[in-house]
Amino acid sequence: MDVSSGGPDRRPPVTPASSARYHRRRSSGTRDERYRSDVHTEAVQAALAKHKERKMAVPMPSKRRSLVVQTSVDAYTPPDTSSGSEGDEVALGDDEEDGEEGRVGGGGGGGGGGGASSSREGSVVTETWISRALHATSSATTSSTGSSSSSSTRSGGSGGGGGLAENHSAPPDVTGGYTPNSGGPAQGQERPLGGDRPRGPLGSLGPPGPRQTPKYGNAELMDTGDGVPVSSRVSAKIQQLVNTLKRPKRPPLTDFFVDDFEELLEAQLPGPDPPKAEGGPMGVEEGEPLGVVTNWPSSLEAGLQRWGTVSPKAPCLTCMDPNGKLLHVLTYGKLWSRSVKVAFNLLHKLGSKQEPLVHPGDRVALVFPNNDPASFMTSFYGCLLAQVVPVPIEVPLSRKDAGCKQVGFLLGSCGVTLALTSDACHKGLPKTSTGEIPQFKGWPKVMWLVTESKHLSKPPRDWFPVVKEANQDTAYIEYKTCKDGGVLGVTVTRAAMLAHCQALTQACSYTEAETMVNVLDFKKDVGLWHAILTSVMNMMHVISVPYALMKVNPLSWIQRVCQFKAKVACVKSRDMHWALVTHRDQRDVDLSSLRMLLVADGSNPWSISSCDAFLNVFQTKGLRSEVICPCASSTEGLTVAIRRPLEEGVAAPGRGVLSMQGLSHGVIRLDSEEKLSVLTLQDVGGVMPGAVMCVVRPEGFPQLCRTDEIGELCVSSVATGTGYYGLTGMTKNTFEVFPVSENGVPLGERGFTRTGLLGFLGGGGLTFVAGKMDGLMVVGARRHNADDLVATALAVEPMKFVYRGRIAVFSITVLHDERVVVVAEQRPDSTEEDSFQWMSRVLQAIDGIHQVGVYCLALVPSNTLPKTPLGGLHLSETKQLFLEGRLHPCNVLMCPHTCVTNLPKPRQKQPEVGPASVMVGNLVSGKRIAQASGRDLGHLEDQDQSKCLCDPQFLFLSDVLQWRSQTTPDHVLYTLLNSRGAVSSSLTCLQLHKRAEKISAMLGERGHRVEGDHIALVYPPGMDLIAAFYGCLYAGCVPVTVRPPHPQNISTTLPTVKMIVEVSRSVCVMTTQLISKLLKSKEASAAVDVRSWPPVLETDDLPKKKPSLLYKPSNPESLAYLDFSVSTTGMLAGVKMSHSSTSAFCRSIKLQCELYPSREVAICLDPYCGLGFVLWCLSSVHSGHQSILIPPAELEANPGVWLLAVSQMRVRDTFCSYSVMELCTRSLGTQTDALKARGLDLSRVRTCVVVAEERPRTALSQSFSKLFKDLGLHTRAISTSFGCRVNLAICLQGTSGPDPTTVYVDMRALRHDRVRLVERGSPHSLPLMESGKILPGVRIIIANPETKGPMGESHLGEIWVQSGHNASGYFTVYGDEVLQSDHFTSRLSFGDTQTVWARTGYLGFLRRTELTDANGERHDALYVVGALDEAMELRGMRYHPIDIETSVIRTHKSITECAVFTWTNLLVVVVELEGSEQEALDLVALVTNVVLEEHYLIVGVVVVVDIGVIPINSRGEKQRMHLRDGFLADQLDPIYVAYNM
Repeated sequence: MDVSSGGPDRRPPVTPASSARYHRRRSSGTRDERYRSDVHTEAVQAALAKHKERKMAVPMPSKRRSLVVQTSVDAYTPPDTSSGSEGDEVALGDDEEDGEEGRVGGGGGGGGGGGASSSREGSVVTETWISRALHATSSATTSSTGSSSSSSTRSGGSGGGGGLAENHSAPPDVTGGYTPNSGGPAQGQERPLGGDRPRGPLGSLGPPGPRQTPKYGNAELMDTGDGVPVSSRVSAKIQQLVNTLKRPKRPPLTDFFVDDFEELLEAQLPGPDPPKAEGGPMGVEEGEPLGVVTNWPSSLEAGLQRWGTVSPKAPCLTCMDPNGKLLHVLTYGKLWSRSVKVAFNLLHKLGSKQEPLVHPGDRVALVFPNNDPASFMTSFYGCLLAQVVPVPIEVPLSRKDAGCKQVGFLLGSCGVTLALTSDACHKGLPKTSTGEIPQFKGWPKVMWLVTESKHLSKPPRDWFPVVKEANQDTAYIEYKTCKDGGVLGVTVTRAAMLAHCQALTQACSYTEAETMVNVLDFKKDVGLWHAILTSVMNMMHVISVPYALMKVNPLSWIQRVCQFKAKVACVKSRDMHWALVTHRDQRDVDLSSLRMLLVADGSNPWSISSCDAFLNVFQTKGLRSEVICPCASSTEGLTVAIRRPLEEGVAAPGRGVLSMQGLSHGVIRLDSEEKLSVLTLQDVGGVMPGAVMCVVRPEGFPQLCRTDEIGELCVSSVATGTGYYGLTGMTKNTFEVFPVSENGVPLGERGFTRTGLLGFLGGGGLTFVAGKMDGLMVVGARRHNADDLVATALAVEPMKFVYRGRIAVFSITVLHDERVVVVAEQRPDSTEEDSFQWMSRVLQAIDGIHQVGVYCLALVPSNTLPKTPLGGLHLSETKQLFLEGRLHPCNVLMCPHTCVTNLPKPRQKQPEVGPASVMVGNLVSGKRIAQASGRDLGHLEDQDQSKCLCDPQFLFLSDVLQWRSQTTPDHVLYTLLNSRGAVSSSLTCLQLHKRAEKISAMLGERGHRVEGDHIALVYPPGMDLIAAFYGCLYAGCVPVTVRPPHPQNISTTLPTVKMIVEVSRSVCVMTTQLISKLLKSKEASAAVDVRSWPPVLETDDLPKKKPSLLYKPSNPESLAYLDFSVSTTGMLAGVKMSHSSTSAFCRSIKLQCELYPSREVAICLDPYCGLGFVLWCLSSVHSGHQSILIPPAELEANPGVWLLAVSQMRVRDTFCSYSVMELCTRSLGTQTDALKARGLDLSRVRTCVVVAEERPRTALSQSFSKLFKDLGLHTRAISTSFGCRVNLAICLQGTSGPDPTTVYVDMRALRHDRVRLVERGSPHSLPLMESGKILPGVRIIIANPETKGPMGESHLGEIWVQSGHNASGYFTVYGDEVLQSDHFTSRLSFGDTQTVWARTGYLGFLRRTELTDANGERHDALYVVGALDEAMELRGMRYHPIDIETSVIRTHKSITECAVFTWTNLLVVVVELEGSEQEALDLVALVTNVVLEEHYLIVGVVVVVDIGVIPINSRGEKQRMHLRDGFLADQLDPIYVAYNM
């Protein structure tokens, strides 16, 4: 049967069962009774019991001890008793509240007939049943969709252990990594550059011994899915999480067509066959005509004038002080005379006679506190008499005053220049040191006027205000706070104000001299309309009870009703609830005088439980059931509907028991109360006199609803607001709505006003309200009301957990749908386990009752959420804090796996097409095969002495050095600078030759070294390293350069040194005396076995004599040196460089950079591996130019040393690393003016090349060039090189040739290994900078890493390289020939199958540009995207960690660094937090949101750590695999770990 059909007799019958439930005596002691209809509590418990049957373990977040202590003790402020209270807050003194909790189920006090005892038993039984049901479940929560069914990661594999899975294209991992039980340090990890953020590499955290982190529950030893116990807490939790996520909960994603590039997000569908509206078309409902009573005044001011002169002694307003004493009585005579005085002063005493400050029609702010209705009333009527428009607002406080700025915006747009206030309020406002009131945030400049009589001038005897009839001028502006926090001003005309008072008088049957008790806010809404306006029209007596008194004595309003025998009381359901909590202390309560108890928030569906409970308890005290009159109101529609006081004996109106499932689809379905998800509604009476009401669809065009549909109530009447001040567009959409029927026919000429209330019209003209438009959340095409979710959350052990019922529910938009967020204040004494358990159960309850997943549940310490001036929760401000990461929760639970069901379909890998099809396909589509080459090395030599260098005898660097020492002995090759920029040493060709000879002699004598021995060179960056290198070549030995251990961090850096020495099979270590001591020190022996070092030669004192004979190498393919480096994945890889490769390498660089002896090049790089080593040690000897060497460590002491040297020495070419660039950008950012004053000039710099083995860091390069542009640096000078293990330099921006280009590619296409160019700034665009020009003698092709076939230009593939300076293979202990041949001698599977290529292990693409090379051909640019080892395969797509990390770092200012990796198909995001630990939990939601929005991935685990925990190598690259091992071995000491459900 339909609630909305038929007449009054067709209401749903109240069944015996339901009436018994509603009219039985209830235990009135429990808190939040207004929200806790027993039915709903039972429903929630039943929903939880259902979940309990499929119990599952949920990993509890890990929190650092300091954070736990801090949030549970220090961060809790004592209960705030200063602010008033409104909305969702129940703010009793703590002692009362706690006292009540002890008495749950203790029965209601006073008489009460037969229902009482059964209620008592029922209550107790329910409580014990709840506690029994809940003790069994520890922490279960909703499981998730199968949407995270992604494939295993490249880098990690899905193995359950902590070790690295070996990759098909990488040398064996010899680094050891973290071993959870041995506690050995992280090896193979290089020392970071440092700078002002010294990163403690991970191993320094030491063994995972007795760590001081709290252990939760059974996380210490837990069975994994395979029944294998896992000891590590983190891996156990992740396994738990994976197990939970395996359970399919939501329907799997439906299949749909995926276009080549556009990843379509699935449209959210409401689910299988949603209920549809079946009723007939709904008409309009007309209220009774507005009767004209002869003695009604022509305007409100006329009414005031009449009573002020006819009955001046009649009481108008009685005020109470916060202690309950009667302060004073304002009579009608006094109100009239004081209002006249205010009007006179407004018009004649402000400004000058010629230019008064206030003119009729101007807007004036009324700023009065809630305990001073008399001053407010006189000011309000004073404004009306002066024809000035009052704008009542709340008193602004200097402290956390949420929404103050928006109120200021309203005042500014209204042109307010004057604020009226009371003496006490004026004194309480914040003052500056000069005693003036400061301008509040966002406010216009206002003058303050105190309206107490003693501060005002008396009007002359002959001055009277003009009292007009009510017209269309604006009477007052009432502020309204929107869902988004904006404040609008609703204008009410004088005619509307009067008509509204007349309609209320008729509907409520007000008569002259009646007494009314008012608890509501008198500045706006129902309180203003009844207690300030309508009361004066009818000469009523209002007793005003302030909030401050209600907090001290919740019964005060009932006592006033008894004391004054009041006929009417205006309250909120909260006030009835408070009275219930404390009524037992009261003996002589008699409410028989009440003929109307107006419930102002009767439109909140959850007010019904308070009304019922209040009636049950106070029926014995003379309260009649027909007295309770709920009403519905809105700022725009004023009073929308009100239940009339019934005559005795008339049957009480019926109730609608509606299915929540139906409501979420916007239809009305009656339900029995025995069902779980029901909403019981009471009517809010009939339409107002003189008004017409209809119901229209909430979204889109204002089409009339059907009889069984929920829609927005619209009212047409004189007595509504007329518009939003100054906003014509919004006014039209809200106040001038013309509803149409289903076939598009307009209802008529009259316009309707949207009230913002959702509901329907029932039988007999009754109005039912089911919620507010502002609280509406459309999740997955279903509508949910925030109030309903609040009620469900509070029904989960409300008195035990949520602090004073303070809970906020709102939605945020993530990935094209709304997501539900619940924020609650937890009680100060709750433990971590309490919090987590409550959160898990709220998720279950909301899921069970509303069938909607909660995206995020956050708990904050008590008294920390922003409040409205009346003490309620400020919802939009809370939402804003959440979105900006300033909420500082103490517990967070995210459930993206459960809620997000509209991810794109995982990519299915297509079966590989054959080679012929690929060739034909590329030809047909006109795509080039992606290949390119640098200039030819053979005949491109320049003129000087390099003719000689082409000679076969100069294939060896040792020969070149000897030749230079003879032809140009005094030519300076190397200059070393210290941190002050001064030259600390230099080497000429002859000096270098002589030192090398001595070292060679020493190796033969002391070291007894023979030809081909490997020698480890452990030197700081400088001349010793260069001399030792050539000394080894002169002796016929093979040098291996090794970075020395860091004296401050031996435990982590020394094992790497030891490992390289061992792996390279070095028979001897050459070093300085200082480092030699360090290698054998006490600290060293703690890290490694110092006895197993090979012989150590100190080269500080060299022998005087020369060697008898220098070694002459004969075979160019023999080994020249070994180059060892730690890759970003933590692999230690050494490559073999032959003499011919080394020579070809130097020639290639010489040609590209046009190097010859008169050149100077500044180098600020680490000289241990790759291109950095070649430039530091080899290039100068080969080309003869002077190298100015600046060790990067010197920049820590003086960040400007590199750039100052470049400027002073007028260097045109310089090389640096990203670490150096970052250090300069960060440290010199504020010093550019000072540097300019010191004469720093970079205008001569032609090339500044960043040496890198990664994707160019576009953002860093751009900030660097922007920063130093003022110092003359050209943007085009900045470029980057690219090298890798198989070829140490493939690209390098030379002196000639086109400037480096940047392209923007679609990130979504890139995930599918396709390259699609887009415009700069387009969504999902990713800037990629060209990696320099291809070096002479280098050929490149892009190949498919899986099939090894060549690829077209628009595809992403692996970069393969062929060149004379390729390394000749890996030098490994194991000599794994398969790996080696695959990497260094690969052939294409079709096309040119003869050429031998080396695989770089990096993904990239080639693009032919419009630019021309030096030789006139079109230029091919190479763009490096990322390492194949690092790429993560998730949902069938390829993701590069850096892209996700860039998004994450942008989300919050406190995130300084980020690293991501995968583990068992879960994406783990580690962020470094700069700032207080309180901010750690803010980051969880922000990180999850941004990765979902920008990458369509669900984050599995968010780890917040201290600065410096993410390890980086010497090149400034993150070592993500080290980090992963450290995380799984529990060595990170994280601040917080969140496991997303």
